[in-house]
Amino acid sequence: MSAGLLRNSFKGAASAAPFFPTLLDQMPNAIVVFEAENQQLVYVNPAAESALDLSRKSLEGQSVFDLFGDNNALNSMISEVKQGHVLAQRQEMVLHSLPGSIHQDSIPAHVVIAALEDPALIMMEWFPIDQQLRSERDERVTQQVEANKQLMRNLAHEIKNPLGGIRGAAQLLEFELPEKGLREYTQVIIKESDRLQTLVDRLLAPHRKAHVIESFNVHEALERVRSLVLAEFPKGLRIIRNYDTSLPDIMGDREQLIQATLNIVHNAAQALSEEISRGVAQIELKTRVARSVTIAKHRYKLAMDLHVIDNGPGIPEEIIERIFFPLVSGREGGSGLGLTLAQTFVQQHQGFIACDSRPGRTDFHIQIPYRRQEKTS
Repeated sequence: MSAGLLRNSFKGAASAAPFFPTLLDQMPNAIVVFEAENQQLVYVNPAAESALDLSRKSLEGQSVFDLFGDNNALNSMISEVKQGHVLAQRQEMVLHSLPGSIHQDSIPAHVVIAALEDPALIMMEWFPIDQQLRSERDERVTQQVEANKQLMRNLAHEIKNPLGGIRGAAQLLEFELPEKGLREYTQVIIKESDRLQTLVDRLLAPHRKAHVIESFNVHEALERVRSLVLAEFPKGLRIIRNYDTSLPDIMGDREQLIQATLNIVHNAAQALSEEISRGVAQIELKTRVARSVTIAKHRYKLAMDLHVIDNGPGIPEEIIERIFFPLVSGREGGSGLGLTLAQTFVQQHQGFIACDSRPGRTDFHIQIPYRRQEKTS
């Protein structure tokens, strides 16, 4: 197979593309094929486009060096395969990008370099080494969250009945008190009972409301979230749109997904109070299409990727592993329910939500699979 035929895949000539690239298009791992002599790319599969967050068109004419810099370990692997010492080599490494290069991320990955039938071509395959760890973590977190939700539901029901009795008794006592000044104390009981009732209702709310499925544009939903948050924080905060406008409409409960995203963006805005006061606060709403994803052991061809990224102080290390648990909050006066509800709503759409946080950058990642209407109704 010649480099010329493979290069047709860059130009979108599907009819000219041979069987080999067509087969690689279906592979879940990122794969590129490049010329052995100058490392110039001649083929990129959809999974690699997604991993690099770049299109085939923007990758045309680039080389492996342009993507990952002068990586000694990678160069050594390529050299060994190029010289025919081995047919394939595999190694775990961090794929760094050059400063100012077209690809801006660093990827801890398991990398495979392999020879092809045509000695002028070499194939590179990689997948994040945290992929399996993430799958195991997601399963563990799902089990923990489900146990916590069940506990909170049971606890809420147990609280609800005596709470109504306490409030009723306080009202009756208030009518019987001889001095009006003493009613201040019964009012404290009534108000605190009402506050606890509101908390209980919020714990039970996601499980009471019917799941309404419809087709909608996720960017229209994000624009609503953006306008709501900017109305509350009109000065000192920028909310940046980084949308992939080619995203198809998604099937889901529009209001639930708006609420889930609003909870995350609102939390981020509250955490940015110092940055807002200095006029440097920003939140980025980033959407992309993810291909060949696995969520809770189920494989999906396409999924919606949504990132909410802020430049705030980050989430304290002591609570980062528990931020989706009920009543856990890193903010004084917070109820600790916003992220719990967001996770519940996302999971009801067979999706997942995760968080990566360090000082100066917190990234909430939501991924929801595209499913057929008949499967979601």
